[in-house]
Amino acid sequence: MGWVAATLRDANGGKQFSMAIGLPAFSKTARSGIVLLSISLLSACTTTSGSDRLDETGEQVAAAVSEPETSAYYIQALNGGLVSRINGVKLSGSDKARALEAEYKVLEAAPSGQTVGWEGSGDLKGEVMAAVPYQVGSQNCRQYTHSVVIKDGAAPLVARGAACRNANGSWTPL
Repeated sequence: MGWVAATLRDANGGKQFSMAIGLPAFSKTARSGIVLLSISLLSACTTTSGSDRLDETGEQVAAAVSEPETSAYYIQALNGGLVSRINGVKLSGSDKARALEAEYKVLEAAPSGQTVGWEGSGDLKGEVMAAVPYQVGSQNCRQYTHSVVIKDGAAPLVARGAACRNANGSWTPL
């Protein structure tokens, strides 16, 4: 039995995969063909890093291998969202994250007129509602409203605005 060894590296030269294949009495040409087929099959299983995301300068941002964008990325892309435009509302980091997550959910998937609510610390709570999607050029956009109640019984503080969806799935408020 002849043994053939192969070493593969991912596209970035990082991870290394080694294998040794024991091939019975095949000709050298047949063994080479089997090794190439094995390498092709293994390389089809690997992924390369890359992303559709662009940073502030327009440069492509590398993503982790075979991992989807994180929800933190989409929330950060909202640049504070509508909730940050409401005068008189001071949010903790976790409350702001809940509010922005609700904004993203309503922009991305909620039917027109349906609300997505969130609850923060104490009596703080909010509600986000989006209107019918529309198109500006090739971008999908939506108008939406974010209402925040600081304590029960108080009148809600409201901000209205619009956001457009980027090719990478994030939303940019206008």
